[in-house]
Amino acid sequence: MPRKNKKIYKKKGKVIKDLTRNIFKILNQDSDKFYNYKQIATKLNIFDTDGKTQVLKKLVELTATKKIKEVDRGKFQINEDRKYSLGTLDITSNGNGYFMSDDYEDDIFIPNINLGKGLHGDIVKAYVYKKRRSNKLEADVVEVLERAKTEFVGVLQLNKNFGFVLPDSNKMYADIFISQNKLNGAEHGDKVQATITDWPEKSKNPFGKITKVLGKPGDHNTEMHSILLEYDLPYEFPTEVEEEAQCLPVEITKEEIAKRRDMRNDLTFTIDPKDAKDFDDALSFKKLENGNYEIGIHIADVSHYLQPKTILDAEAFDRATSVYLVDRVVPMLPEMLSNGVCSLRPNEEKLTFSAVFEMNEKAQLINQWFGRTVTYSDQRFAYEEAQSILENCKLSDTIASYTMPIETSIIDKEYEVTPDIVEATLQLDKLAKILRKKRMKQGAISFDRVEVKFHLDEQANPTGVYFKEAKDANKLIEEFMLLANRKVAEFIGKAKGGKPSNKTFIYRVHDEPDIEKLASLQNIISKFGYKIDTNTRESTSDSLNQLLSDVHGKAESNMIETLAIRSMSKAVYTTQNIGHYGLAFDYYSHFTSPIRRYPDVMTHRLLQHYLDGGNSVKQDVYEEKCKHSSKREELASKAERDSIKYMQVKYMQDHKDEVFDGVITGVTEWGIYVEITKNKCEGMVRIRDIKSDYYIFDEEQYAIVGQSTKQMYQLGDDVKVKVKKTDLERKHLDFDLIEH
Repeated sequence: MPRKNKKIYKKKGKVIKDLTRNIFKILNQDSDKFYNYKQIATKLNIFDTDGKTQVLKKLVELTATKKIKEVDRGKFQINEDRKYSLGTLDITSNGNGYFMSDDYEDDIFIPNINLGKGLHGDIVKAYVYKKRRSNKLEADVVEVLERAKTEFVGVLQLNKNFGFVLPDSNKMYADIFISQNKLNGAEHGDKVQATITDWPEKSKNPFGKITKVLGKPGDHNTEMHSILLEYDLPYEFPTEVEEEAQCLPVEITKEEIAKRRDMRNDLTFTIDPKDAKDFDDALSFKKLENGNYEIGIHIADVSHYLQPKTILDAEAFDRATSVYLVDRVVPMLPEMLSNGVCSLRPNEEKLTFSAVFEMNEKAQLINQWFGRTVTYSDQRFAYEEAQSILENCKLSDTIASYTMPIETSIIDKEYEVTPDIVEATLQLDKLAKILRKKRMKQGAISFDRVEVKFHLDEQANPTGVYFKEAKDANKLIEEFMLLANRKVAEFIGKAKGGKPSNKTFIYRVHDEPDIEKLASLQNIISKFGYKIDTNTRESTSDSLNQLLSDVHGKAESNMIETLAIRSMSKAVYTTQNIGHYGLAFDYYSHFTSPIRRYPDVMTHRLLQHYLDGGNSVKQDVYEEKCKHSSKREELASKAERDSIKYMQVKYMQDHKDEVFDGVITGVTEWGIYVEITKNKCEGMVRIRDIKSDYYIFDEEQYAIVGQSTKQMYQLGDDVKVKVKKTDLERKHLDFDLIEH
């Protein structure tokens, strides 16, 4: 009985919660100062004798374990000899986290109780220690140094005098408390954006205010806007930005033309997706008297209109990239620029920045030229139209005009394509194939992934799924864009004799893959009978290409291609050139898409600066701009993936009664992930929903195993599933497994 009473007595609040963390916080605020137990108790608002005794006991305990030190009798200070590290938090969907720091090779586990109000992506100071029993490293967040974000999207749940915003993100483990006077007109059940304003010491929840009411959950536009705002991506332009764009002088004057190379008489055309509205690149083609070809890669001269230190430029830099959701494009530039004055539309004169190459029949470079031009696009092609030419015409002495079929025509009727455009397209394709073959021989890796696309009705509801695969027409454009990007980077980055120049420039770099990730990939693909050779750089790229070729078109292709991509390093923007592993280029930049990528605008500006004889610019200024651009690109990619997941869940809502063939793409302790073969939609079968047996996760075999039947469901297995539940807000599918 006394023991029971003692237990209840402690539960009533006599044991001070989070005492260790709060002591650390006080001592960390100024590591040079020292405090006695009474001073610490006062700072913690502890004034009773029992509370002060607990503080003293905890100080003695922390001193004994050398987490703090006693610098004088009864005076304590943080022990700077202990291992405190700075790093970034990665929060998992189950509310625990990992501490990522340059001080450690591996990420370090942080149980939820040790997160110390740190949120996903925050930069924190953490104490790293070994657990007594397991001897494994764990971390304890002692201070949040910098918040990654303070704005979150979620659904408002209102009580009588207050509310909570339940965040959409599964990485945000705490609901946000909203007081009555911070609701901003939001009603119960609204999808909102909330900003964290404070996180009181004794509160489990951060306090916030509602900054934007988005609409009702499930509404299509509400959900698309929610995805954008979740990643801090704006979906509309401020009025002052639109106004500045409208005031830009757009007339191409004789004086401006006189400053440029006039290429309006050269045969020029664009090849883009059918639904494209902005065309930032065009190709020109001319056969020279010496038998060589002059090929121009012409890029919209965005930097002519987008001047530094303007509202327009500041907005473009802040966005850094256009965002491509399933049903819309959120442009980096206002429509007046992106779809209008900068877009290389057919039958219009345009200001361009060009890379012009003289090439022979073997695709060898004879001469090159870079500079500002004025061009005139004679024809706009969709990829399907260009592909139709490549599939139905051949190079010959006499090339007749080609009649474009209705089914591939962008204008929904037959029309004739002139012989010179047919010849240019065929010849460019021939040269592109030589360039591609050479690039692959040098060690480039070919990630020709199938893209999931949706047929949408007028209300943007998905009515069907189709796959988009890169064909020769896509690869034609890709090779010449790669050529321009590479040669521009070499032109600035290389000094005479082939040594690196000292000129600051914007590079797109891609580091070599991580050996451990490749080993993990090898472990998984071996289950399917594949292997990769990582002995040398050449053998790694060759075997990766062979792997991607072998899995192409097979049920496991999407999973293995995804795993292969994850084994690669991320491509980023930087002023410090290390080359591009995936493309096998020593020098590579982004020059060809300034309408949708801010780094390309910087590349144009720097290229012109050096063409004019300018000295090298400050590297640290541009390095910061590169880091910003890389971060924004990553956020845009996440938003794009979320929009696809959202549309997949929405599509599957109408297919709940169907049985689908699928492949197991992931195995965890709580279930198996299954990707439906015919539409690439992925969902989870939870272990608790498999009723035929009690299944346990076998990490070594990437499988779950039935304890009675020994039935195994392993990574890569073919299975049949049925939709159990669709959750649009969480963008999540639950499947039921159809057992044998």
